Amino acid sequence: MNKKVALNVAVFLLVVLGVAIIYIGVSGPKVILPPVITGLGFFVIGWAIHLLNK
Repeated sequence: MNKKVALNVAVFLLVVLGVAIIYIGVSGPKVILPPVITGLGFFVIGWAIHLLNK
């Protein structure tokens, strides 16, 4: 597994974790803000890694 493939897998896993965290934060009886912010943070980190991958 070369560096590019490893970074692509990391970005994919970050996006999946971000979606899961946002879903957990929104699916409760009330909107819980910290999980939503954390999920968005995962998207930003994944986006940054994707840009470094190019």
